[in-house]
Amino acid sequence: MRWNHEGGWAVKVVYFAWLRERVQRPEEEIAFPASVVSVADALAHLATLGENYAYAFEKPEIIRAALDKKHVKPDAPIAGAREIAFFPPMTGG
Repeated sequence: MRWNHEGGWAVKVVYFAWLRERVQRPEEEIAFPASVVSVADALAHLATLGENYAYAFEKPEIIRAALDKKHVKPDAPIAGAREIAFFPPMTGG
């Protein structure tokens, strides 16, 4: 994580499975505004970044997340995270 010039911060964001396909990249650095404080906020922000992102994150309630490789709930604070990873629902079998 590093602070950006707008008072927010930048972090590595990683996408898996069909999220990767919809966003059309495996990972990127995103400069989040200071108002993004939770995983849910990050999902909402990502959905505003363009048509591909809106499509990828159209159902944020089904997206799973990990902060620094540890699975977390949507209300988890993201301050201090170096990496946020997003996954579609996982199926067992």
